[in-house]
Amino acid sequence: MLRWSVHGAFWASLASAVVAVLGEERSAEAAGGVLLGLLYGLGQAIQGGPPRPMLGRVWLGLVTACWAVLAVAAAPFVWAAFPLVFAYLRLLPLWAATFGVTVLTSAAITAAGWHAGELSAALVVGPAAGTAVVTLLALAYQELCAGSARPPAG
Repeated sequence: MLRWSVHGAFWASLASAVVAVLGEERSAEAAGGVLLGLLYGLGQAIQGGPPRPMLGRVWLGLVTACWAVLAVAAAPFVWAAFPLVFAYLRLLPLWAATFGVTVLTSAAITAAGWHAGELSAALVVGPAAGTAVVTLLALAYQELCAGSARPPAG
């Protein structure tokens, strides 16, 4: 259920961003959003098959790069980063995921501040707190899944 919720959050934030930039008649950014959606959907298809860690990491790099370009190009795309936190935590070793999530969150905060014309406390605290909560939820979910896969003690 959590995985579908994360995918739903990504698709909702991406669709909202595409609609917003289309409303501003920014077709290049909207096309970039469609490309990001195609890349994200490709990742969902890849994950449905046998585990292929390297392929997942390449996919994550491509999705992140596409997101970064869009986040700089148009403010509505900034918020599509936060569902990607789950992908970082699922596809990377914990040390690399922690680093990646920190960089992703910092980039989102910087892009949001740049688009707003200033960096406010809300633009820093909100995303940082949100990412912390998402990270803790993802780690708790992973631990629950790992615990249910272990044979019962005793």
